[in-house]
Amino acid sequence: MDRALTRRRLIGTGAAAGAGALIGTGPPAEAKTKHKRTAASKARSADVIVVGAGFAGLTAARAVRAAGKSVYVVEARKRVGGRVWNHELGSGVWSERGGTFVGPTQDHLLNLAKAYGVKTFDVYDPDGSNNVYYNPSGQRFEWSDTGPTGTAPDDPSILAELAVTVQQLDTMSQSVPVDAPWQAPNAAEWDGQTLETWINANTATNGFRQVVPVATRPIFGTEPRELPLLFVLFYIASSGNETNPGTFERNFDTRGGAQQQRFEGGSFVIAEKMAAELGKRLVLNAPVRKIDQSGAGVTVTTDKGVFKGKRVIVAMPPAQCARVYYDPLLPFQRDQLTQRYGMGTLAKVACVYDKPFWRDKGFNGTGLSTNGLVSATFDDSPPSGKPGIVFGFVGGDQCRKYAAMSPADRKNAVLQEFAQFWGSEALKPNDFFETFWTNEEWTRGCPVGIPSTGTLLAYGDRLRAPVNRIHWAGTETSNYWNGYMDGAVRSGERAAKEVLDEL
Repeated sequence: MDRALTRRRLIGTGAAAGAGALIGTGPPAEAKTKHKRTAASKARSADVIVVGAGFAGLTAARAVRAAGKSVYVVEARKRVGGRVWNHELGSGVWSERGGTFVGPTQDHLLNLAKAYGVKTFDVYDPDGSNNVYYNPSGQRFEWSDTGPTGTAPDDPSILAELAVTVQQLDTMSQSVPVDAPWQAPNAAEWDGQTLETWINANTATNGFRQVVPVATRPIFGTEPRELPLLFVLFYIASSGNETNPGTFERNFDTRGGAQQQRFEGGSFVIAEKMAAELGKRLVLNAPVRKIDQSGAGVTVTTDKGVFKGKRVIVAMPPAQCARVYYDPLLPFQRDQLTQRYGMGTLAKVACVYDKPFWRDKGFNGTGLSTNGLVSATFDDSPPSGKPGIVFGFVGGDQCRKYAAMSPADRKNAVLQEFAQFWGSEALKPNDFFETFWTNEEWTRGCPVGIPSTGTLLAYGDRLRAPVNRIHWAGTETSNYWNGYMDGAVRSGERAAKEVLDEL
């Protein structure tokens, strides 16, 4: 059979990736930019080739090396970390543009940090400090997360429905297997509707319904109408570990939840330490254009040369996996999966001040709003407390609206919203920066890949299933803490074990 790249197949690959949204896509022969080819005789070889140097890929490579096997890691970006990325402010001060927090039951990430001597510290949230919330009517509420609602708003107009709805979702999630949510008893019913349709059918007040996006925009980067109910229930079930069932509260809360702690130096430090161990076995600025499989092994073609191995671990979100050319073609079920697994729409905005002035006023830096561009904020100051840094999530419809504004208008809007939360001091930051994850070439969205309705039921079993010598990693493939750094670490460990069992 002629295995040459034909124009027809190249056009088909591009269409599958999504017209107008291709990121460094297409094999070299049809790419708009001519990429330097490397002769096959100069190919570098290892037992395992890992594609992607985020937490998933780096963890997989670490496990492969620990087993005494050789590995190359190829990464499209000029840095490691993937969706984990520090913003250096100078003088040893940092803020995180991407993954930030760690909390109870995220044991695999915590164990990895401990192995590299990276310590954690508590997010600023002392007893007696208050969160701030603006409801759809513009009313302001202040409350401590030591109360019964935790980080969720303590608004009397929604308390009854909040308690009932969270309890219902937690209970429903208990029947969703984290290893195979598509096998849940009610999978067909739940995967055929969105979170919004379920909320509308099971709640009575418009005020409560307007609160729901305050959770979905920062957690998923989406609106409730974009989220399959089955995926939401799986996400809740995923917010735990083998001995602690997942709950919505553990996912959303700061105290006792996924936002409880941070890493000294920023989460990116862990990725840097893992990368340093790889030395020349890590190749940056090396987008993968093609993966060939044969009976003898795999050939991975990148902009920095050709790499040959016995197995390959592709550690990228499903949507990014679709932007690589495979020969032979992947089974249609895997390809259909990636076509239906888009990234969330999220930007992260941050302001830097001389000090965290909100603390002096009795606030912990957490603000929630149903009406603002910024749905949720957190104190991002270093352990010393200086400078004061606060960041916010702009997700879903609000991110799309934010992206259409001029840079000056975006900054002014964020400062005005921060001032509503904590006072006029917020209007005069020393620095303001934003991270549009939707514009990041090798990510194109954050924080997680999200299936369309019906996708988990039809193709979910292809998320982790190897395709001959190709194995899949990435937080979207994790059973626990899917979408989080801990999930990425877990997925790397699992993919490495699959490969090592075959070598």
